[in-house]
Amino acid sequence: MSTILTAKNISKQYRLGLVGTGTLSHDLNRWWHKVRGKDDPYLKIGAENDRSKKAETDYVWALRDINFEVQEGEVLGIIGKNGAGKSTLLKILSRVTLPTTGSIKTKGRIASLLEVGTGFHPELTGRENIYLNGAILGMTKAEIKAKEEEIIDFSGCAMYVDTPVKRYSSGMRVRLAFAVAAHLEPDILVVDEVLAVGDAEFQKKAVGKMKDISGTGGRTVLFVSHNMAAVKSLCSRAMVLENGKIAFEGGTDESVDFYLKMGNDKGAEFLRYFEEGEFEGIGFSIKSIGVKAQRKDFGEPILRNDTIIFKIVYENYNLKKLNVTLRFKDEQGNFIFVTGLKEELKQSEARQNLYLQIPKEFFNQGNFFVDLQISGNKKLIRRFEDIISFSVIQESIKLGGWMGKTVGPLKPNLDWYYEKS
Repeated sequence: MSTILTAKNISKQYRLGLVGTGTLSHDLNRWWHKVRGKDDPYLKIGAENDRSKKAETDYVWALRDINFEVQEGEVLGIIGKNGAGKSTLLKILSRVTLPTTGSIKTKGRIASLLEVGTGFHPELTGRENIYLNGAILGMTKAEIKAKEEEIIDFSGCAMYVDTPVKRYSSGMRVRLAFAVAAHLEPDILVVDEVLAVGDAEFQKKAVGKMKDISGTGGRTVLFVSHNMAAVKSLCSRAMVLENGKIAFEGGTDESVDFYLKMGNDKGAEFLRYFEEGEFEGIGFSIKSIGVKAQRKDFGEPILRNDTIIFKIVYENYNLKKLNVTLRFKDEQGNFIFVTGLKEELKQSEARQNLYLQIPKEFFNQGNFFVDLQISGNKKLIRRFEDIISFSVIQESIKLGGWMGKTVGPLKPNLDWYYEKS
């Protein structure tokens, strides 16, 4: 198996702030250093790509020193939190933008699905865009025509294929764009989260098609997604990006576990403390959020037959119509359920403790992740993704009982009863 893509020392630097503001002097300075044979002075500065921190310099490294190789026929998953640099990396690999430093070597054609409708002309029909995209990929008219009906059939847009793309929904654009990219036989297919726009039926078809592309077709796929189930199902290997750097690279299962368990430097996974500045100037603040078993301390094991308690410590000086919502996800990042306050958050000058109680024998054994969302007057105020996580382990089982794990993230103990018919 030969190497089809090599990335060496890839870095990408951006200037923060309004585009074009104060950059002429920087460009002149760069030029002056270049004509004298000196290094770019601004490559020596630049903050780490941590979107949660306040900028302390005019420059930021969206990517820094990325090195990896992809083999022919391999499906590489690229995962990480929002802002980690995944889309920037794919744009560089797709030649949409140039790296600040480093080089990329590829063999063959690259087809990219970076955003909804990328490469489509809104005034042209779906059929015309098929030919346009095929020509951009280097296909001849005869090659495109041979695949035309197969593309239209796969996309499920036959009724609208002679209608201008500007009248398509975002899902229809993704369907057609993916069908074009997958059927025109690129050597490398780059897919960036756009499948999230499609419906369940199309996502299943798309994942199946990518498996065929890499398996029987022997072509290479680079796949970015926040759906960990899709990553595990599709990818043979994955790498995790964090703050513009490769934090982990290895097998899919190990990479997904690393991503889901990436710790929070402000507290343990089961108990998170907030800094004062995170809620500055809004008249409301959360001090901490934690999860534990009832009558146990934070950090002690949570069994399936334990009642689970979530504790939120907050101060609400002056905000009315405030609500708190918790969103629960399984190990693959799939949402299980959402729960929120049934009434407005209590307003008080003093610090308050807010509790959520989940009954015992509700969760199955496994790892779970929680998002915290604060809203008011039907507007989102703050959202913290994967703010805490917790593990549920099997309760004690009588000797001879079933010791394995049943399927699914939930395993509620529901009531059954008889009734004469």
